[in-house]
Amino acid sequence: MRIFLSLLVVLGMSCKEMPKTEEPITDTVEIATPASDYDPEANLEALGIVLKEPSTPVANYVHAVRTGKLLFLAGKGPKKADGKNIVGKLGKDLSVPQGYEAARTAAINQLAVLRAELGNLNKVKRIVKVKGMVNAVPDFTDHSKVINGYSDLMVAIFGENGKHARAAVGMGSLPGNMAVEVEMIVEVYD
Repeated sequence: MRIFLSLLVVLGMSCKEMPKTEEPITDTVEIATPASDYDPEANLEALGIVLKEPSTPVANYVHAVRTGKLLFLAGKGPKKADGKNIVGKLGKDLSVPQGYEAARTAAINQLAVLRAELGNLNKVKRIVKVKGMVNAVPDFTDHSKVINGYSDLMVAIFGENGKHARAAVGMGSLPGNMAVEVEMIVEVYD
């Protein structure tokens, strides 16, 4: 009986009318805008990087999928301007500096996709996450030094907004024996 009376008291209290306020309560959401000196497009030009139109995907996927303010970019490899990938295994065919350059080339290819998707790199709010996959022999341990080629370019282009969470992992193989493949998640302003 005591439990029943306690429940009645609780129910009675919860059914009381809430005090009314004269003005409705509203939450204010501030829309973030880029800082006045934020200009990834100018940084890209200052570095002398020219972005080419991304090639058509060769399989059943798209370059990017957007959900809300996040853009998920498919993995890109180190395809050079001549259309050929930088290929080989780190620790066997390629040195760490060559791997770094391959990762930087993959970054340029991702920037081309970003610009094609957004129209302008200045719409990038921040680089959120990078997953770098390195084609390496089993005893190779410098994956992070290789993927720094990607990360360093993101920071050079986007400044503090280019700093990101990251994984740099070794793979037994990658498509076409390419040296690296990198995917990325980006937050955008619009």
